[in-house]
Order: sequence, then C-alpha cells, then structure tokens
Amino acid sequence: MRRAAAFLVLLLCLYWTRAQGESGGVTGNDITQTEVQSDILGVIATSDQTNITPDIWAELKELRDMAIKHSVELSNSKSKMEKLEQENTAIQARLTASENEMVKLKIENADLQSRVTTFEDRSSVLEARMNTSEKEVEELKRQNADQPKVAFSLGLTNSGQVGPFNTDITLKFSKVFAHLGQAYSPTTGLFTAPVRGVYYFSFNIMDQRKNVWTGVYLYHNDKRLLLNDDYNDEHANNRISNSLALQLEKGDLVYMVLPAHRSVFDDANDHTTFNGFLLFPL
Repeated sequence: MRRAAAFLVLLLCLYWTRAQGESGGVTGNDITQTEVQSDILGVIATSDQTNITPDIWAELKELRDMAIKHSVELSNSKSKMEKLEQENTAIQARLTASENEMVKLKIENADLQSRVTTFEDRSSVLEARMNTSEKEVEELKRQNADQPKVAFSLGLTNSGQVGPFNTDITLKFSKVFAHLGQAYSPTTGLFTAPVRGVYYFSFNIMDQRKNVWTGVYLYHNDKRLLLNDDYNDEHANNRISNSLALQLEKGDLVYMVLPAHRSVFDDANDHTTFNGFLLFPL
C-alpha cells in the first residue's frame, strides 16, 4: 500500500504541474509544502492509509522540485522557440527579398548580355567593312604606285622675243617648273607619251610686236591640231591661250610649232608656257 500511495501522489503532482504549465508556467514559490501535504493527506485519507513515513515526504518533495524544474525549462524552451520562429520569419523574408533581387539581376544581366552580343555583332560588321576598306585602299595604293606619273609645266625662255623665222620651227621650252616622268625633252621640244592613255595639254603665248600677226600650232605626231593666232595692233602685248585632251598611244609625239613670220615673247615673268599631264592610262 505504501507504494500505491506514493504512486498516487506522484500522479497528482504531475497532473498539477501540467495544469500550471498550460496556464502560463510556474515558479518555485507558487507551490508550498502545506498545499502539497494537504493533497497528499487527501490521497491518504481516500485510500485509508495512515502509515506514510518521512522518506515518502522527501521523495515527494524531490518529485515536486523536478516537476517545477521541468515546467520552467519547458516555458523557457517555448520562449526560445518563439524567438527562433520570429528570427526564422525574418530570415525567410530576407531570403525571399534576396531571391527576388537575384531574379531581377538575372533579367538585367540577360539584357546586358543581349546588348553586348548586339554590339559585338555590330563591331564584327564594322571590322569586316574596315578590313575591306583597308584592302581597297591598299589596292588603290598599289595601282597608284604602278601608274606612271607624267606631268610637266615649262616656260619658253628668259631671252625675250623669239622669231620671226622664214620657216616653221619647233618651240623648245627650256624653263622647267615641274617635270615628272621626264617625258618632255627641252632639247628637241618634243613630248613623248610614255604609256597609252588620255593626256591634257594647255599653252599660253604673248607677243610684244605691234601691227603684226602672232600665233602657234599644236601638233600630234605629224598632224596639226590647233592654229591659234591673233593680230597685234598698235597696243601690242596680245595673249593667246588654249587647251585640249588627247588620247595617245605609247610613243606618240606632241609639240608646239611657231609658224613662219610669227614671233612670241617670254622673259622672267613667264608669259609663254606649255603644260601637260597624264589624266589616266588606258
């Protein structure tokens, strides 16, 4: 019967402890020894047992203290759990915000990657065009380097008047302003085409004599192409100019001829000049 009474008392303590935990927890001061003793006496009276020893009281007190300790620990655990749940909720909110930000960054990164790809494609197109242009420039440079450079600009003389003569004579321009290709000979007065192509020629002449005719011819090989003349009146100093383009074969000749009984004038002021250059080869 002693064991049965102890068991009943233990059940009573556990029931009371559970009820206190559900209502908000207990403290060490909420239960007094007198109340426990009253409950125990009630149990003993119900079971008609009167032979409980002091050892039983010690065991009951120990069980009560253990129940109170477990109740306090349970309350503390609940508080910690609530705090952890709050922290977990905050962490979950931060995680959700981070995930949303990550999604946004992924979208922005995809957009930037698309733009980079577009710029790379444009850059590739521009680079291809630049390479093509560079090749064309190199080809033009090569063609230009291969193309003969022919040009001359000449003055007749610094000696003054030339002519008149009884026969036609070839004018020999001896003052060189520019002479690329060395196609004109100041010795013979002949321009010899170095390549087949189209050439441009021009000339200017002046005569100071009064009341006489002045003029020149321009020849292509043995063919006279131009006759330019004018009558000098009492004022003199008449000037004549002309120009033309000619298609020449390699070796063709072009030159200026002073007709018989005509004269021209030149000095350091370069009144009488002969010019020509290659427009393009054929």
